[in-house]
Amino acid sequence: MQKALPVAVLLLAACGTSTAPTDKPMQKIAYPETRKDTTVVDDYFGTKVADPYRWLENDTSAETADWVKRENAVTNAYLADIPFRDAIAKRYEELFNFPKTGAPSKVGDLFFTNRNSGLQNQSVIYVRHGLEGTDTVFIDPNVVDPKGTTSIGLMGSSKDDRYMAVSIQKAGSDWQDITLWDLKTMKPMADTLLWAKFSGVAWFKDGFFYSRYPEPKKGMELSGANQWQRVYYHKLGDPQAKDVLVWASDTEPNLYVGVSTTEGEEFASLYISTGTDGFEQYFYDLRKGVLPTPATQWTPLQRGFDHKTSIMAFEPKSGKFLVMTDVNAPNYRLVGVDPAHPDSANWKDVIPQKKDLLEGVVTGGGNLFASYLKDATTRIYRYAADGTGEQEIALPGIGTAGGFGGLREDTNSFYSFTSFTDPGSIYKYDYATGKSDLYFRPELKFDPEQFTTEQEFYTSKDGTKVPMFIVHKKGLAKDGKNPALLYAYGGFNISLSPSFSTSRMILLEQGGVFAMANLRGGGEYGEEWHKAGMKEKKQNVFDDFIAAAEYLVAQKWTSKDRLAIEGGSNGGLLVGAVMTQRPDLCAVAFPAVGVMDMLRFQKFTAGFGWTPEYGSADNSKEEFDYLYAYSPLHNIKPANYPATMVMTADHDDRVVPAHSFKFISTLQADQEGDAPVLIRVETNAGHGAGKPTSMVVSEQADKWAFFFKNTGVVPKYPQGGK
Repeated sequence: MQKALPVAVLLLAACGTSTAPTDKPMQKIAYPETRKDTTVVDDYFGTKVADPYRWLENDTSAETADWVKRENAVTNAYLADIPFRDAIAKRYEELFNFPKTGAPSKVGDLFFTNRNSGLQNQSVIYVRHGLEGTDTVFIDPNVVDPKGTTSIGLMGSSKDDRYMAVSIQKAGSDWQDITLWDLKTMKPMADTLLWAKFSGVAWFKDGFFYSRYPEPKKGMELSGANQWQRVYYHKLGDPQAKDVLVWASDTEPNLYVGVSTTEGEEFASLYISTGTDGFEQYFYDLRKGVLPTPATQWTPLQRGFDHKTSIMAFEPKSGKFLVMTDVNAPNYRLVGVDPAHPDSANWKDVIPQKKDLLEGVVTGGGNLFASYLKDATTRIYRYAADGTGEQEIALPGIGTAGGFGGLREDTNSFYSFTSFTDPGSIYKYDYATGKSDLYFRPELKFDPEQFTTEQEFYTSKDGTKVPMFIVHKKGLAKDGKNPALLYAYGGFNISLSPSFSTSRMILLEQGGVFAMANLRGGGEYGEEWHKAGMKEKKQNVFDDFIAAAEYLVAQKWTSKDRLAIEGGSNGGLLVGAVMTQRPDLCAVAFPAVGVMDMLRFQKFTAGFGWTPEYGSADNSKEEFDYLYAYSPLHNIKPANYPATMVMTADHDDRVVPAHSFKFISTLQADQEGDAPVLIRVETNAGHGAGKPTSMVVSEQADKWAFFFKNTGVVPKYPQGGK
């Protein structure tokens, strides 16, 4: 199924930490003056709510630009004064400078691979003829954009393996330019499609389906609401103006829509979503030889937004869809569906629901490969096409694996495996023998055998047991003196499983502790775990995070004076809410690209799509009351807050930077302690993905310098620091 939618040279011997105080005593910072407009007051069901910094929502105004410049100047001066900041950046570059290779993607006799020699700003897309062939450059984003702020990715090839769709995203924006390449000549074509976002391509005959928005008004490209997404069919060689509209709503502007096609292009499937809840699923028989239209030609498979039901494949031999669903299965199951009788009463289990979460199913070589999460770690099972003959595939260890998919006629595939200390090895998998052979393992600048990962379960406020991974050097003493960083997300049914971060090695090799908690609101244990952290139950997520921090201190992994909390996006909301509820919990807070204004988030870009998860203050007094009760922006009051570095970017068109702008302005006004509360605004960057390596190095060096300084730890490096 083509998806239409929607991350060893040993130098440790001389490394260590000192707990001596930093070279300068902490002193209160003179923050830039931020204008307050006392006239902006909203009435929510009788409750008056002031919004004095609303002018910062206009992120393209000269006044906002000047404010950002002044805030960044204060932040940059503070960071530049940290004596070991440059040593951290140098060490991070050393750690990051190893070859990185993605799993090969097969297109006929061509194999495409993303590779980075070490410190290239963007990975280069290579192509070779045959798996044993020689790599040649297909597209080098670093040549397209020498500044490295443009990310380029493959979207999928035509069934005849002749054409490839390519996505181009500039300055971290979610907006996609879709371009076409002729794989016979290896040259780009004239076709360029604009104003796509959260879109894939689904090939059919001599063109493909894709989703796009109307062209936004000038100046509203980044902060304006994204509405009226529609599905079009583009025929190769035609100008975009001739694209055929195949689905649209004339009554509901706030929908996400997209189309996929089955491997043999027998059917198209259409999903319609109000955001991050469930979605409606329809299908259309392409064997008719004509395109669908916005009229009622799509056959419903699931109506309503209470469930998630996806067509994964069509099996020509049985004439049935393979459908993954949470209907009567909160941990998901795979069912067979006859297109002639699609009612759920006729669905038959192919892979029944299990105790563990079924994350996904792919097909390849006539087999099914099911990926399960067991306490947030991957398990892979192989089945025949009818769901019989279950075999567990032995993975290299406890971590996260993905891949195995391919076409019916393929004889092998690839999969990746990663853990907290393994940046990702690639394996070749033989469908006939079931044997895995190592294809690529990177050479690292540290020894992963010096570190270990534990999984512990702690008790949250209401008695719920919550899992948490704890990563550290082997033999680390639990004496309460270790610097530690606690990370979590807790939302949108997103599961956190072991993954590698070069940045974390800065902490770990200095004798620090990295902890990742699998909070409610995530998807680690299925829909019930997710729903326990949604809407009016969102406080459960914050309670889980607070309990995780308290557990780390109680078990003497760290102390609150050595503890930092971190999260991004929905995780930024998490950190913002927790630090305003419990400013005494930790020493340092890193809320990144966070949703901080829970009363107005739905008014910007993709924010309307989050209302199924959060609710909306516009909907009812009940929803306003619980959102207002935890909204980070609205719960700041005069207090002694931890050292805080808010992180955002000027081109974030998913969680607009105004959230962070308003939050830090309020926090700076109400900080009673001497700990710094700063904002770091990256320019020519977006929500997180696609940042150039040079930008990532600078950002992470700033983060860890801020962390160590405000936990009273002086990191030691062979270089000796600044």
